[in-house]
Amino acid sequence: MGVLEWTVVLLVAAVKMGTPLLFGTLGGVISERGGVINLGMEGLMLVGALTAFVVDLNTGSKLMAVAAAALVAGLVTVLHGVVCISLKANQIASGLALALFGSGMSGLFGDALVGKTVTPMNDIAIPGLSAIPLLGPMLFKQDVLVYFSFFCVAAIWFVLFKTSLGLTIRSMGEAPEVCDAMGLSVTRYRFGCVIVGGMLIGIGGAYFPMVLTSFWVDNLTAGRGWIAVALVIFAFWHPVKALFGAYLFGAAIALQLQAQTMGIAISSYFLAMFPYLLTILVLTVVTIRNNRKGVAVMPAALGLPFFRGEKH
Repeated sequence: MGVLEWTVVLLVAAVKMGTPLLFGTLGGVISERGGVINLGMEGLMLVGALTAFVVDLNTGSKLMAVAAAALVAGLVTVLHGVVCISLKANQIASGLALALFGSGMSGLFGDALVGKTVTPMNDIAIPGLSAIPLLGPMLFKQDVLVYFSFFCVAAIWFVLFKTSLGLTIRSMGEAPEVCDAMGLSVTRYRFGCVIVGGMLIGIGGAYFPMVLTSFWVDNLTAGRGWIAVALVIFAFWHPVKALFGAYLFGAAIALQLQAQTMGIAISSYFLAMFPYLLTILVLTVVTIRNNRKGVAVMPAALGLPFFRGEKH
């Protein structure tokens, strides 16, 4: 395999491996812009993957499978909203419990699915654009969910930064007491952000059986939800930066898999750790950089329960 051909294969794989991370990160961005931390992405991804696999297996409809994954993940995320927003409990503890709940549920109901397979989505080449060297196969010869992720990035950016709704959502994460004084319901807006974010995370989980793995195995998402948690910080809670971050980590995962396939003389344990080592390294560099510059990019009220009449 020549260098150019190998590069094209790596770039295409980077987008595919990065797409579930992108959906998960976008979901985290929306939730945390509204002021609610969601550490349960791994569990929600597994719930989405399980739902999509079951629906696809029984109906053969990709659209129904993805929609069901989003719906069920959104409903599960309501639990997180009730605990964190209504009951004002610790968001970190609730997120971890959500991750464990999703993992346990996928393991419980997934045992009966081991050995069964579904048909993966086909790639759709966009005429003209798919012929562009390197970028063509990478961006314009992909499956429908990849194209949908592009739309989501653009739509979320537009809503967050170009509309009054987006300003309100960002204000919920920065100064909810001001929003409350203006007569806006902090509870409703935060619930909306949590549920929409959970639905996107569920779609990220659905991508695994729909595209990456056509058969069911235990722990199908392989910890990618935890990478998405880190990517929200890496992207500075910005949807466009999330796109580049997801593809960077997607490339790291693709490189790990290609190295194993090519039989490169590197320990398989190190290769398996590589994406997570990169996660730790990137978070460390970003944190040091922000501390030196005195930059505060995290929403000011993130993780803090809102009590009417109190200032954060």
